[in-house]
Amino acid sequence: MESTSGEIFPVLPLRDIVVFPHMIVPLFVGRDKSVRALEDVMKDDKQILLVAQKNAADDDPSPDEIYDVGTVSTVLQLLKLPDGTVKVLVEGGPRAKIDRFLDNEEFFEAFAEVTLEDEGDDSELEALSRSVVSQFEQYIKLNKKIPPEALVSVNQIEDYSKLADTVASHLALKISEKQELLEIASISARMERIISFMEGEIGVLQVEKKIRSRVKRQMEKTQREYYLNEQLKAIQKELGETDEGKDENAELEEKIEKTKLTKEAKEKAQGELKKLRNMSPMSAEATVVRNYLDWMLGIPWKKRSRVNKDIKKAQDILNADHYGLEKVKERILEYLAVQQRTKKLKGPILCLVGPPGVGKTSLGKSIGNATGRNFVRMSLGGVRDESEIRGHRRTYIGSMPGKIIQGMKKAKSSNPLFL
Repeated sequence: MESTSGEIFPVLPLRDIVVFPHMIVPLFVGRDKSVRALEDVMKDDKQILLVAQKNAADDDPSPDEIYDVGTVSTVLQLLKLPDGTVKVLVEGGPRAKIDRFLDNEEFFEAFAEVTLEDEGDDSELEALSRSVVSQFEQYIKLNKKIPPEALVSVNQIEDYSKLADTVASHLALKISEKQELLEIASISARMERIISFMEGEIGVLQVEKKIRSRVKRQMEKTQREYYLNEQLKAIQKELGETDEGKDENAELEEKIEKTKLTKEAKEKAQGELKKLRNMSPMSAEATVVRNYLDWMLGIPWKKRSRVNKDIKKAQDILNADHYGLEKVKERILEYLAVQQRTKKLKGPILCLVGPPGVGKTSLGKSIGNATGRNFVRMSLGGVRDESEIRGHRRTYIGSMPGKIIQGMKKAKSSNPLFL
């Protein structure tokens, strides 16, 4: 970085901005030292060195907390405001590097050397400038905060250094990143770094655009559903339909949330409720869906009887309920013992055979008491249609679930003893 001879400049530390050469920017100044520095500049018609401070929150930065490279600027206009602050319009000039700060109690003053830029090869600069303008055009399309007029002004700039600094001033970068660009004396290196920054920012802006589009689509879908639901309510009101259906739907939704359904059952119930909301409460199909949901929510999904695994206790209960039937009791206890040993619920089904009145049903109840399960008697006498066991299709009027599901609902347990 080449430099010319040094000069003494008043220094104005900036909190949250980096002023590049050729920039005209308004600044609001409130710190006493900074105001006194501006007054000194206006009194002697001097230039001022604008330098960013490292920590924006620091009200009184020390020389070590101020960056070395800044911009020698001209004060175009100064306006004192009623609250004591000063509004100043400045135009950035050449870059300058601070050599040392001077002892001045009134304001910051430093000996700085204006730096000369490394221009480099013209053909390389031309290629880089085209890339910068192309990237900047794409950046403006994605970043709505920059007015389109900025691209027009950039296209009219012929000076490579001014082009790089103008584009850099428009980028939404951190202070440290902008300071990095200010400190690069080589125009080609500065342009390459600007392209690198823009590529990163364009990538982030493209992701933001996708997110905004996705959110917008979701909002449009939600608004459309709301509009259609409101139309449906208006139509139902015109037809004289009451709000009973709405209350029932809310009640069903609450039951779905409270009932401990499996994941698949909950998804199915929510799907059926969604269909029910779009139906007329008086339609036959709505009655079918409502009946299906009532049965679905009435089943004891996760309510289980606590199974008694004490074989001795089971034997005592069987003996207390029935006298004799030793072989039958022995077979039942053997079955319970094997089931407990293997820890498997699946196994052979016990078959009780005998004429009416010999105690088959009462023995079944006794087994239920012995194992701690709820007892369900399922009579299959005269059943000719397997649908009565399995359940009917929902499309049939008056369709019912099978006897097994009915028995589980009646027993209020998902592991009852069926006879």
